[in-house]
Amino acid sequence: MNITSEKAYIAANQKEVYDFLCNAENIYHLLPQDKISDFQADEHGCSFKVQGGIIIPLLYSQHHPHTKINMKSGEKAPFKYHLAIVIADDGEHKCDGHIEFHAEINMFMKMMVEKPLINLFNYMSNRLQEHFSN
Repeated sequence: MNITSEKAYIAANQKEVYDFLCNAENIYHLLPQDKISDFQADEHGCSFKVQGGIIIPLLYSQHHPHTKINMKSGEKAPFKYHLAIVIADDGEHKCDGHIEFHAEINMFMKMMVEKPLINLFNYMSNRLQEHFSN
């Protein structure tokens, strides 16, 4: 299963956005607060529970300075996945970004998780845009 979020147009340069996202504690600000709990973050990544008690760990796996951050599922994830946050230059003090997600799951699991994940990644993209518009 592959998902690409909506593109966010961000009023900040690539370095600012990259630095913000490299601090896992900042991921909290991009999540829907009413739908998550038990958020934890450290230098390796973050994890949180979604409704239904499912733990979603996001661990940093690779950094491409200013352009891409790769994350992967952690030990307690319900299935294995990879996530990339892509940041592209869009002018002097602006950039755009989106989330690319890949998981190898069966059709039944896909039917259960695809729509909530699409909604989550689009929400996160929009929150990133809003964060830098202030």
